[in-house]
Amino acid sequence: MSSKKTKVVAVALVLLAIVTGCVIGSSKADTKGVSGTVNAAGSSALLPLVQSAAKRFMDANPNCVVNTNGGGSGQGLQQVSDGTIDIGDSDLFADEKLDKKSAAKLVDHQVAITAIAPVINKDAGVSNLTTKQLIDVFTGKVTNWKQVGGNDLKIVLVSRPASSGTRATFEQYALKGKASLSNASLETDDSGTLIQMIQSVEGSIGYVALSYLTGNPEVGVVSIDGTKPNLTNVYNGKYNVWSYEHMYTKGQPKGAAKAFLKSMMSKSYGKKIEAMGYGVAYKLTDKAKATRKVTK
Repeated sequence: MSSKKTKVVAVALVLLAIVTGCVIGSSKADTKGVSGTVNAAGSSALLPLVQSAAKRFMDANPNCVVNTNGGGSGQGLQQVSDGTIDIGDSDLFADEKLDKKSAAKLVDHQVAITAIAPVINKDAGVSNLTTKQLIDVFTGKVTNWKQVGGNDLKIVLVSRPASSGTRATFEQYALKGKASLSNASLETDDSGTLIQMIQSVEGSIGYVALSYLTGNPEVGVVSIDGTKPNLTNVYNGKYNVWSYEHMYTKGQPKGAAKAFLKSMMSKSYGKKIEAMGYGVAYKLTDKAKATRKVTK
C-alpha cells in the first residue's frame, strides 16, 4: 500500500473512532465537556435536589453554569412557559397552574417524589394531629394548642404564597381540599426561612418537604392520624401528603439543559435522591400510586 493510501486509511480510522465514541460512549461521557448556561427556577421543595445536581454537573463540566432558584411552582411554570428560563421546577402538573394551551407546549421530566410534613415549634407540645384537627388549625377554627392536646399557647401560622406548589399539595392531601389561612406577616416560600421561623416563633406551625428535615432542625414533626411522615409510609400508601417532582422544559430540551437533565435522572445520581429526603417513583406500591392521577 502506498504511503498516500496509508495516510487516508489512518485518517478514516481516526474519524471512525471519534464518531463511534460519540454514539456509543458511556452515559457519563455523554454529559462531559458540556458548555453553556442553564437557568432553572420554581419549586422550593425541589430546590435542594436541583442545587445538589447542579453542583455535581458543573464539577464534571467546568464550562457549564447551572443557575438554580426557588420562587414557587407557579412562578417556575410561568417563567419556563414564557421562555425566560430553561427549566421550570414544579410540585404540580403544568395544567394545574397554566392554561391548557401553554401547558401542552411543555415537556415533563419527573425526577423524584417529595413528601410534605407539618412542622411545629416544640413549645407547642403536640406530636400528632388528626386530619380534622389539622384542618381546624390551618383554617383558624382552633386558635390555641391546648384545644388539641398541647400547651396553653396561641397558634401562629407560618404560611406560603398562593403560587406555592407545596401549599397546593398540602391543602389538597393534608387538608382534604380546604384552603388554609394566610398570614401576611409570616409568609414565605423559602423553606429554609420557614424552618427558621418555626424555630424562633413560639406556638408556630407550617409545613416543609422532608428534604429540609434531613439535618435534624430544632422543630417538631407532626404525625397525621398517627402516621409519621416518612418515605416508608409514602411508599406503602399510608402517608398521602406527597407529590411528584417535575422539571419542565418548553419543548424537548437541547444542549446544556438536555445534558443536565440526563445527568440528574441517571441511575448513578438516583442513588443519592433518598439520602437527601426525596423518594423514587419505582418504590411506590400500587396502593400509593392509586391515590394520584396517571402521570403524563
